[in-house]
Amino acid sequence: MNTPSERINAIRARITDAEQKAQRQPGSVRLLAVSKTRPVEDIEQARHAGQIEFGENYLQDALPKIQALTGNGLIWHFIGPIQSNKTRAIAEHFDWVHSVDRLKIAQRLHEQRPDGLEPLNICLQVNISNDPNKSGLKAEQTLELAEQLGNLSRLKLRGLMAIPAASDDDAQQRQDFAALRTLAESLQQAGIEIDTLSMGMSNDMEAAIAEGATIVRIGTAIFGPRN
Repeated sequence: MNTPSERINAIRARITDAEQKAQRQPGSVRLLAVSKTRPVEDIEQARHAGQIEFGENYLQDALPKIQALTGNGLIWHFIGPIQSNKTRAIAEHFDWVHSVDRLKIAQRLHEQRPDGLEPLNICLQVNISNDPNKSGLKAEQTLELAEQLGNLSRLKLRGLMAIPAASDDDAQQRQDFAALRTLAESLQQAGIEIDTLSMGMSNDMEAAIAEGATIVRIGTAIFGPRN
């Protein structure tokens, strides 16, 4: 399996198998192909395999690709850390943002989202492992920010995202993903309408799906090791 197209088909098979093992509805997990640092040609190959959702971390790397592939019906997700001076371009060019972790950034995205576009889909990034090296909200801060986003009409809060501390232990992986799912359920019980759990990558997607992921973010297993 040497092409992104072939690898995507293999990933889809893994997702289907994980859905079945977790007794989840077929098609309940969406594949987000993480195309950061990858050339347009790789994205084109993935697109020809039916992949339409792509995740980017670096704005300067992403914008030329978005421009080159305009008109192909692709859905672009920004999944990296957000600096204040980058919010306008993100608000103008992306469909989803997974990495909102403070009100200032949310307010800027709201203010800078162009009038003619649909509301920007937002996930709040939670530091579910309390890892000092990871970005994200503390779990106990999440409800307050979720409620504040309700006042920002150009944003649509969709759910939560996390990048747990790396672990090869399936039980540890599932523990962190279960904690994010439980946090999402607590927001729903508080009246916050969300439907998305963005969690799971190439090495832990099965554990994430078992604990309720609705979007898995897969880069290496599709495009190979990063350049």
